[in-house]
Amino acid sequence: MSSTSHIDAVSGKSFDYIIIGGGNCGLTLAARLTEDPSKSVLVLESGGANLDDAALLRSASYGALHGNPQYDWGHKTTPQKHLDGRSVVWARGKGLGGSSGINFLLWTKPPAHDINDWEKLGNAGWNWESHQELLERTERWHSPSAGVLEKMRIDASAYKMGTKGALDLSFPPLFQDDEVRCLEALENAGIRQASNPFGGDPSGWLWCPNTYDPSTNTRSYAANAFYLPNKDRKNLFVLTDAHVHRVLTEPGTNGNLTATGVEFRHDGNTHTARAAKEVIVSAGALKSPQVLELSGIGRKDVLDKIGVSVKLELPGVGENVQEHVAAGIAWELKDDCAWQTPDLLKDPETFAKHLELLKEGKGIFTLGIVLMSFFPLDMISDKAGEIYQRAKEEIANIDPSTAPAGSLEQLQLQLQRFDPAKSSPTCEVVIVPGFWSGPNPPNPGKRYVTPMALLNASLSRGTIHATSNDPDEDPAFDPHYFERNADVEAFLETIKFMRNLVKLSPLKDIIAREINPGPEVETDEQLIKWAKAYFFTPHHTVGSLSMLPREKNGVVDPKLKVYGTNNLRVVDVSIVPLHISSHTQSTAYWIAEQAAEFIKESA
Repeated sequence: MSSTSHIDAVSGKSFDYIIIGGGNCGLTLAARLTEDPSKSVLVLESGGANLDDAALLRSASYGALHGNPQYDWGHKTTPQKHLDGRSVVWARGKGLGGSSGINFLLWTKPPAHDINDWEKLGNAGWNWESHQELLERTERWHSPSAGVLEKMRIDASAYKMGTKGALDLSFPPLFQDDEVRCLEALENAGIRQASNPFGGDPSGWLWCPNTYDPSTNTRSYAANAFYLPNKDRKNLFVLTDAHVHRVLTEPGTNGNLTATGVEFRHDGNTHTARAAKEVIVSAGALKSPQVLELSGIGRKDVLDKIGVSVKLELPGVGENVQEHVAAGIAWELKDDCAWQTPDLLKDPETFAKHLELLKEGKGIFTLGIVLMSFFPLDMISDKAGEIYQRAKEEIANIDPSTAPAGSLEQLQLQLQRFDPAKSSPTCEVVIVPGFWSGPNPPNPGKRYVTPMALLNASLSRGTIHATSNDPDEDPAFDPHYFERNADVEAFLETIKFMRNLVKLSPLKDIIAREINPGPEVETDEQLIKWAKAYFFTPHHTVGSLSMLPREKNGVVDPKLKVYGTNNLRVVDVSIVPLHISSHTQSTAYWIAEQAAEFIKESA
């Protein structure tokens, strides 16, 4: 029997809550709302179920499902002006669990001040204290053994996380000595150990937990943490392969719109479902703006172009898009180096061998990405002060009369993170076992390590807007990559720092050579040209339906309700008003937990 619902139980029926999207936020929210047996919830997921899928559950297969249309939507940005017309691939999870099913499993938390900045922008209650309190409900942290703590120099007291939640967090068991070499190289480069990485100060190097279930040695993600344990609840309905066209609305009280249901396609036919209480859009930062626009909510000029009647004019829909960027330096390991990396799995016999080892909780499939560091730009570059001053001038030269409402206030807050006096950890290096770089390909039979440089405080702002009233046609994803010069300069300095790690002991003793960008890339100009051609997204897009005051181009209020509506909310990372120096997975779960509280209070 299918573990998801049948169309006959959904089409034409009424539910208290309809959730559009079965990803991290949608499934977490559904689980929380159906704790009350008197409330019915319908989740509509555009992708398939992909449940109990071994390819998805194997942790060391990180990135292997990107580009596979069964698991990945394979979105692409518009040609980018500052990338010589390059279009960047934006992988996103397709199926129950959304991107939590195909991501790199990393569990990090932002600096406390990054979250507190949201409250400064007009969102009462969205602060670090709430973040910590509510995320404990999600987390089930498994501390490693005393032997692992000692071997890997892990300070157990620094891992302040919940232990009774539904989402398993742990270190995958395959820790390797050569990872410690990387750690020691970071220390020799001046990066100290992070003293409180999960309590509001991630600055420094740290061992990063993964969304990994140590009892089964599989990925822990929204589908097996929040859906499968609750799938038999009588009040929970989940329909896959259900592509939502639009939210159905009608004029309501107080001059606001009331959401009455949704229209969606399933198995080639168009259906509707009714909402007695609320409709919640949880389609993600890339697709939630399109859902609103096709429902007649958004910028008038955008809706006029696509032939959709304006029901509610909200100029902030699809604006304020923010994204991180990442680039990988590929190093080939020496043949006598013991480090086992996923590169070895390209050999069919080795792949089969390690599948068997996985049954015992051993081998490469129990490997994770666990070593990373966050740091302020001034810690690794003597140009940090100059970059900050130029960024200040660039922002000061923006004409307030043409700037989007509220944008200058955001940029001023974000600019503080570039200030050397603030020492905000806006830069990041992640040590990834295996080959993740371009343009030069890996050599068969060789093993690699790819340190990745990330810029987590981009000043550039993009847009996401529908270009057609056809719900099957992707909107225009335009992140405006590197529109601000400060983004280019800070990214370059981070890449240079990362590239120079190979010169430091004891890391240099295991590296044979650099593959990418390669020895022919020497000058700053050559390096940034390479970076612009071969950087990639870390899949952290936010902001497209920002939680801000309406007069500052906000789309949702602090209770996540869409302005001008009585019962339509957005619950996903599109509501993030100002980006964070962190991977976004934990923040997505927090948003869902917070939304559950709001909805229960208003029920």
